[in-house]
Amino acid sequence: MRLSVTVNGASVERDVEPRTLLVDFIRDELGLTGTNIGCDTSQCGACTIQLDGAAVKSCTLLAVQAEGSSITTIEGLAPAGGELHPVQRAFHEEHGLQCGFCTPGMVMTAVALLEQNPDPTDAEIRSGLDGNLCRCTGYENIVRAVRRAAEAGVTA
Repeated sequence: MRLSVTVNGASVERDVEPRTLLVDFIRDELGLTGTNIGCDTSQCGACTIQLDGAAVKSCTLLAVQAEGSSITTIEGLAPAGGELHPVQRAFHEEHGLQCGFCTPGMVMTAVALLEQNPDPTDAEIRSGLDGNLCRCTGYENIVRAVRRAAEAGVTA
């Protein structure tokens, strides 16, 4: 099937098998490997992207379901060679990562959370990140990073 989407601001057209998962399309067809495959069961959130502005787990969708949509991956948050997105910077500054495997999904979820709720409480941050698993950090620094980004006024 022919698929036309916008990925990180660029128009993309490809022929895809109807059964291709969106995460596989992003990683294998487009070479955007920041979107991770973690659990294959939609439990971990490592594959979270933004689809038309909403945080979604890309392992739960077929690529053809994204037809005509706008996709933002972790690579699309900051220009190549440019400054980090404010949420990425906050994760760095608050050490909201250790191994880094979950970080792209956490960041993409946090960006969507802050777009919907620019001044979340810690409880709202924790609730907003629900469905994204980290096996390394204990979440405290992740919550601090999202709070720091919110305090900086990050809404995009």
